[in-house]
Amino acid sequence: MLEALLTYNFLQNAFFSAILASIACGIIGTIIVEKKLVMMSGGIAHTAFGGIGLSYFLGIEPLIGAMGFAVLSALGIRKLQKRTHISPEVVLGMLWALGMALGILFIAFTPGYPPDITSYLFGDILTVSHVDLLITVIMNLIIVATIGCFFNAFKTYLFDEEFAQVIGLPVSWLEDLTYVLIALTVVVLIRVVGIMLIIALLTAPPSIARQYTNSLQSTMLLSTILGIIFCSAGLWISYALGIPSGAAIIIIAVTTYFLISMFKSPTP
Repeated sequence: MLEALLTYNFLQNAFFSAILASIACGIIGTIIVEKKLVMMSGGIAHTAFGGIGLSYFLGIEPLIGAMGFAVLSALGIRKLQKRTHISPEVVLGMLWALGMALGILFIAFTPGYPPDITSYLFGDILTVSHVDLLITVIMNLIIVATIGCFFNAFKTYLFDEEFAQVIGLPVSWLEDLTYVLIALTVVVLIRVVGIMLIIALLTAPPSIARQYTNSLQSTMLLSTILGIIFCSAGLWISYALGIPSGAAIIIIAVTTYFLISMFKSPTP
């Protein structure tokens, strides 16, 4: 595997993509788990499929369309939550289905042979291109820079929202920013594990890390390390056995979580 990694560009792209995805996943996944935004993240991920379909229809890079749809849906969900009394799960369910439906519709209208969308639905890290890698780098820089600049504000918002309001932190703005960062992370993970499997990779590493530490910084760091291990192992198994990379990564991550949960008592 090491010799192949040094030889083939597609494996190098896959490896660097795995590391970058793990960084975004470790940071934002921790926030998602702490704020209980798991289903909301899944809704944004599925809505992004509409952007992928639109991108194929317009002939542009699919991840760019996915990013646009993901960010707009994230902000739309926040707006609807503020303006309506409908349960968030109801809104998510409708947007979840709408995004998938729009993606299918746009792909149906795309001239010529229909594109293969399997890698976007279920992930195929071995097909990550230089353009995909560049977009992933940009998304990671935005995520890391944002969390780094506002880390203390995010920390207060995550663990004591009422106190954050009392001391004058812009809680509403932090919530909007959180949703946008989740949308960007979804775009980073689409090519690694696919839209259908994103939730597991966003939640498994932080859930494991929380069993060993209560520190936000430590949880993010350990989640990132675990993500790198899971993605690298899944990449190796995918290359060696010729099986889908997204499925391999998720099976390793979720199995590890269940095994650790059975034999390790959570940190009090």
